[in-house]
Amino acid sequence: MNARVDKLAIALGILAVTASCAVTSRSSNQTPQSPQVTAVSNKETLTIVKIDGSSTVHPITQAIAKKFQAQPRSNARVKVDISGTSGGFEKFCAGKTDISNASRPINQGEMKVCNENAVRYIELPVAFDAITVAVNPQNNWAKDITTAELKKIWQPDAEGKITRWNQVRSSFPNRPISLYGADVKSGTFDYFTEAIVGKSRASRKDYTASEDDNILVEAISKNPNALGYFGFAYYERNQNKLKALSVDNGAGAVLPSRENVEQAKYQPLSRPLFIYVNAQAAQAKSAVKNFVDFYLQAAPTTVSSVGYVPLTAEGYKLDQVHFTRGKVGTVFAGKAELNLTIAELLRKQAQF
Repeated sequence: MNARVDKLAIALGILAVTASCAVTSRSSNQTPQSPQVTAVSNKETLTIVKIDGSSTVHPITQAIAKKFQAQPRSNARVKVDISGTSGGFEKFCAGKTDISNASRPINQGEMKVCNENAVRYIELPVAFDAITVAVNPQNNWAKDITTAELKKIWQPDAEGKITRWNQVRSSFPNRPISLYGADVKSGTFDYFTEAIVGKSRASRKDYTASEDDNILVEAISKNPNALGYFGFAYYERNQNKLKALSVDNGAGAVLPSRENVEQAKYQPLSRPLFIYVNAQAAQAKSAVKNFVDFYLQAAPTTVSSVGYVPLTAEGYKLDQVHFTRGKVGTVFAGKAELNLTIAELLRKQAQF
């Protein structure tokens, strides 16, 4: 009797193991349908558009990138980083990015590196900026400043010497002056030094520098003795924390504003802003082409909404023509032009 029970138990055990193996085999041959697998599949088809460069242009590009990615069926992720105009061109000319934000035209050294690496670029002006000279709201003595006084403050010889407000103008109080400005990799640094000091990259070094204008804004907003400079959009968004100074180039003090830029009154601190597109990437990656097309359509309203001055409709149309035709190169011969107006920029673009 016991022998029969033992044989029956062994048989049932074998049957259970066999059934278990059959179920496991059937399960392993089925294609999983879980949401996790679908998500991985989407990541594999996602195209990343890589953008880096100017902190000044960043608000425009970032805002447009958010709108682009919000479109239905968008299969692209736009990654927008900040490393300054010069830092952005280093990556762009090495072929590491698809688009470079720039607050000045590409310079001759960068053109050479791009050429050596066979990186062809399409130059697209997207807005105008008014570099803003700002102080802390508690500053009740300075309402305007001349370009000569700005040079006195920022020229290399001022380092360690011009350290108090009354040294800038005798009617200013005998208080320390704390300086904040663009980092050496910033296009704003290049343009400001050339426009104010008279030579690009010529500047005192004893100041707080940053590639990120948000850092400069926060520092000035907390220091009653501060003076600094950065892109107009950052002042527009932080007017409750800052006070802009009118700039007098000899023709009277003028505040930075959209109207004064459009009327060519705010000189010499008005300048064009750009994106540079890798022409090969625009051909090889549909996401890059689609993003730039979307950018040029969205630019007029977006530029205004973030605090910069848009080009005219003709300007964006010229951009679209140049991009569609794959017009590579630059109209600036490797250097920035001071006192450039929107109308003069359009004439250059029309002849491109």
